[in-house]
Amino acid sequence: MQYSDPKQPGFSINPIPKNPNYKSPIDRNPVAEEPEISNSLKRGMLNELIEPENDDDQNPEPSLLRKPVVCARCHCLRHYGRVRDPTVENLLPDFDFDHTVGRKLNSTAGARTVVLVVVDAADFDGSFPKKVAKLVSAAIDENYAAWKEGKSGNVPRVVLVVTKIDLLPSSLSPTRLEHWVRTRAREGGASKITSVHLVSAVRDWGLKNLFDDVVGLAGPRGNVWAIGAQNAGKSTLINSIGQHVGGKIVHLTEAPVPGTTLGIVRVEGVLPSQAKLFDTPGLLHPHQISTRLTREEQKLVQISKELKPRTYRIKAGHSVHIGGLMRLDIEELSTDSIYITVWASPYLPLHMGKTENVQKMLEDHFGRQLQPPIGEKRSEELGQWVRKEFRVSGNSWDSSSVDIAAAGLGWFAIGLKGEGSLGVWTYDGIDVILRNSLIPDRARSFEVAGFTVSKIVSKADQTSNKLKRQSGKKQKRSPLKAEAALAPITHSHIS
Repeated sequence: MQYSDPKQPGFSINPIPKNPNYKSPIDRNPVAEEPEISNSLKRGMLNELIEPENDDDQNPEPSLLRKPVVCARCHCLRHYGRVRDPTVENLLPDFDFDHTVGRKLNSTAGARTVVLVVVDAADFDGSFPKKVAKLVSAAIDENYAAWKEGKSGNVPRVVLVVTKIDLLPSSLSPTRLEHWVRTRAREGGASKITSVHLVSAVRDWGLKNLFDDVVGLAGPRGNVWAIGAQNAGKSTLINSIGQHVGGKIVHLTEAPVPGTTLGIVRVEGVLPSQAKLFDTPGLLHPHQISTRLTREEQKLVQISKELKPRTYRIKAGHSVHIGGLMRLDIEELSTDSIYITVWASPYLPLHMGKTENVQKMLEDHFGRQLQPPIGEKRSEELGQWVRKEFRVSGNSWDSSSVDIAAAGLGWFAIGLKGEGSLGVWTYDGIDVILRNSLIPDRARSFEVAGFTVSKIVSKADQTSNKLKRQSGKKQKRSPLKAEAALAPITHSHIS
């Protein structure tokens, strides 16, 4: 053994003597006394300063000062629009709104409270948080009564923000839309609304007016809470306000996936003075049909471009399917016909036919031509189909009078001059309501009976025809093989 030349055999190094106190002391502090995880880490983001390469540069570009470092989940959501492991998402705890935010809204003391109720314009009734609206309205009444008596009373201000208005037809009047929104909000439990704003975060419509209104209501030290259903567009709205109005780029993770935000996030630097803006996780609405669908099925249901009407003029005894998710039966009419306009994602295939053939449609086309659900057995997984009956009436052929809307899907607009009895079929637990018509217009040209033209129907037809051709070839080959097997075997001799 030698200690001089490491290239020669037998080279060795003597171990370094250990310090008598080399053993690290055991931390016996209880878990409750350990420091909490930082809020930036909880929301999957940590802003780190980037050192400029040139030390002489005293004024680096603002875009180089902050580099968002995100977790693997947020990275997948930002760049791929999906989560890495959907099974892990089910293990995440649900957001307890009443415990975390509800008690702060009910408090009579503290800073002024402004509640931004964010609602999806294309799915207003499905995304409207009725529970929150009733809770805030009750807090307003209680705190206002205390304030009238001379006590401390923090009266919350409710600002109703209708997002994604760029998805509605451009022919819809903003005045009509605001009146319709206020009516539906009052019926949903929001009795005290301070203001209503119609905005589009994608096209920057109405963001400046919304920002000015919120700043005025919150004051120098108020708390602003952004509340809404999952995938209603809260994070996208805050990012747009921070970038285009507040002058600050906010790095909230946004994706077309329900439940992107997991915890309460305090957004810094958007509101002036000491006012605070909080982004909250989306509220889970089990009555929305989109919550039961897979990510691939949600892509078909999600409305991502301006809605276009698809209108049928049909008689009693006929039915209209929206994919394999909803069916409308025309059961009785006081007139000869009725106008049915479908407002839903253009990727959803439709079918119109006789009601007597609906069972055959269920057996032969659900999961194939009528998607979602995608797959023949997915229909059973979504639940049992149930029927709801609606009595409708109208006084004009030129416009729709009422809507029959399914939460998370779309709606049927009904136009008739008379009365009718309609049956609506969808999965058990899905919220289906009758309301005043949102968009009175209908398509200029009518759809015909059968399936609408779509990639889903074309692909399903190609697959079906291919299977039929293959089965036909097998049937033709089988008789030939049988004849060959029964034919006598002859032997020829060459002499």
